[in-house]
Amino acid sequence: MNNLARQSAQQAADYGRIEKALGYITERFLQKPALKEIAGKVHLSEYHFDRLFKRWAGTSPQRFLHFLTKEHAKRLLEESRDLLDVAYTSGLSSPGRLHDLFVTYEAVSPGEFKNKGEGLTIRFGFHPTPFGECMIAVTERGICGLEFLSAGEQDAALKRLRSRWPEAEMVEDTGTTRTFSEKIFKHQNMKGSPPIHLLLRGTNFQIKVWEALLRIAPGRVTSYEGIAQLVGKPHASRAVGNALGQNPIAYLIPCHRVILESGALGNYRWGPARKKAMLGWEMLTKSKSLLRAAS
Repeated sequence: MNNLARQSAQQAADYGRIEKALGYITERFLQKPALKEIAGKVHLSEYHFDRLFKRWAGTSPQRFLHFLTKEHAKRLLEESRDLLDVAYTSGLSSPGRLHDLFVTYEAVSPGEFKNKGEGLTIRFGFHPTPFGECMIAVTERGICGLEFLSAGEQDAALKRLRSRWPEAEMVEDTGTTRTFSEKIFKHQNMKGSPPIHLLLRGTNFQIKVWEALLRIAPGRVTSYEGIAQLVGKPHASRAVGNALGQNPIAYLIPCHRVILESGALGNYRWGPARKKAMLGWEMLTKSKSLLRAAS
């Protein structure tokens, strides 16, 4: 057997193990099988199984187990089940574990997910920026929305915000949101400035893509394929593009820094001209910073 044939046979064997492991976890996630138990079912050590699973699935077995538990809990919450019942039915030891799971993977509490934002106050405002008018939406836990607007689009933007948080209390509060606007677009380079917190809701894959975007420094760009590599899904560039299109917080989650492999700018939810302006502005700002540092 030549090297290519051996490699193909090994890949087939590895895929067979992963397929079996995925099936086992999916069938038994409510029982919370340990890593040792799952690895034993595919006749591998814990160490080698964990590495193989991460390579093929782009996540750890434990994170995949948590994802299945969370999705199961979400379905139960949408049926209006109470939190205690959902926690125990999902195989969790307490409502506290359910809370930790949701905050970690959904960035909202189980109650906030169940109530679609009920009890949450979202303050919003419209502000000028170097890239046109924007709408900023903030909560006590951080920014939950930032999007750029075309002329006459304020009502449509507010409607989109309400669709994401249908039960939240919406308060127009330009005074509060102006502070965020100035920090983002005027004072972002000030040393010692405290970080801006974000309140994100999305699928597990979307969150991973948005987290990967935060690693791209201002003045730099990457490709859809580059982001796919960062999230461990090298063949998922189209899915990456879909996740970028669902980004609820423009500029701070910098999907404008993703271009085509060919070097062309590619699409942008808020328009290619705005994308080009953002990239040019960031590169100019970076050049000025370097000149100040050298002087």
